[in-house]
Amino acid sequence: MKIEISNKILKKIGVIADERSIEAFVVGGYVRDKLLGKEVTDIDIVVVGSGVEFAQAVATSLRKKKIVVYEKFGTAMMPTEEGKIEFVGARKESYNRESRNPLVEVGTLEEDLSRRDFTINAMAISINAATWGELKDPFNGQADLDEQMIRTPLDPATTFDDDPLRIMRAIRFSSQKGFTIEKKTLAAIPPMKERLSIISQERITEEFMKIMASPKPSIGLRLMFDTGIMQIVFPEVAELSGVEQRQDHHHKDVFLHTCQVVDNISVMTENINLRMAALLHDIAKPKTKKFIEGIGWTFHGHEEIGARMVKHIFRKLKLPFDYVQYVEKIVRLHQRPMQLVDENVTDSAVRRILFEAGEEIDDLMTLCRADITSKNPKLVKQYSYNYDLVSQRMKEVEEKDKLRAFQPPVRGDEIMQICNLPAGKLVGILKSKIEEAILDGKIPNEREPALQFLLEIKDEIIENYGEEV
Repeated sequence: MKIEISNKILKKIGVIADERSIEAFVVGGYVRDKLLGKEVTDIDIVVVGSGVEFAQAVATSLRKKKIVVYEKFGTAMMPTEEGKIEFVGARKESYNRESRNPLVEVGTLEEDLSRRDFTINAMAISINAATWGELKDPFNGQADLDEQMIRTPLDPATTFDDDPLRIMRAIRFSSQKGFTIEKKTLAAIPPMKERLSIISQERITEEFMKIMASPKPSIGLRLMFDTGIMQIVFPEVAELSGVEQRQDHHHKDVFLHTCQVVDNISVMTENINLRMAALLHDIAKPKTKKFIEGIGWTFHGHEEIGARMVKHIFRKLKLPFDYVQYVEKIVRLHQRPMQLVDENVTDSAVRRILFEAGEEIDDLMTLCRADITSKNPKLVKQYSYNYDLVSQRMKEVEEKDKLRAFQPPVRGDEIMQICNLPAGKLVGILKSKIEEAILDGKIPNEREPALQFLLEIKDEIIENYGEEV
């Protein structure tokens, strides 16, 4: 079977290969996506011979000055205007069980394809002139692609034992593309789960975050749970399973509810940190679970305890700390908007949530809407309507009081000057009193009323708190 390839740079590389009597093939993701009707800018080329020497010949011929050589792995990378091209010689591999770094030997094309993770990635297309576009598919990857099936080229136990990260990749591909993991391949995952211990946390987290970025993350999350991988990679999420809660608003099982919330929010946003907040919004329910007669299971304080767990989880997963405070805030506040539904709620209560959420108020409301997972259409409609009312109330108060990204109208240095105080705790107390007065509606969020309020309270505050600080 021949595949039509119109990529000009591949044509040029094919000519260079012919001039040197070298067999050259484009492989892996490029072939897979080509068969799926997609174009990719990152290209992998396998040659029968030295990949590094061929890459250097290509760079010279194409007058490319920048080429990165990885002698240890026998590979080279050449940047292009659109992406990059990686070159490697066909090879076979053997593994030491204590490491995922293989011992590499020169091999045939078929041996090279056999060492790849899945059959859909174990196909090659010739770029030599005589066989241009000819598909090499020794493991029936095209058929698996047509059937949307994830299968390993060799025995799955061997494939996963050699490189346990392939377990996460199988689950990630299933989540990203909606493919099914073939029965024998799936069955090989649980016995191999402990092998993930030889994989760096960074590599595991990279695959996990790709699952979270997929169109329907619950596919990957549930596969991780069902195969026992979640208990290894993210035990806090695994422990949500079996935690019951009242059924009028949520699924009975908190893990299943969380999966639905993550799917819901993934339809609304591609913000990976907001998706993480959705995953973690009920993370403390197992720690706070308590049964009260006549009410059922309760989880008092789970939002605050959950927020405190975020930093530990980010540290363990080696996620960037830049977004810890963002996720903490959304987890901590995720139940607050529902408390504003009551018609008797004061503007002060609305001001406080706007103040505490700040720029994240829209993301917080997105999570609140995603958190509606009832199977009862009437309840869904009612909760959605309630949040519409809350959003409208917030908009009215926000416009009236200018509370988005709230900054007190009197700065700390001004308080120090007016009250003749050094920097310290007392300045913070006075500043907080001004903030409280604005949030309680005692004074407007304006400079002159705030200054007047400071003059009125400063002597009493200094007298009452001066000795304490």
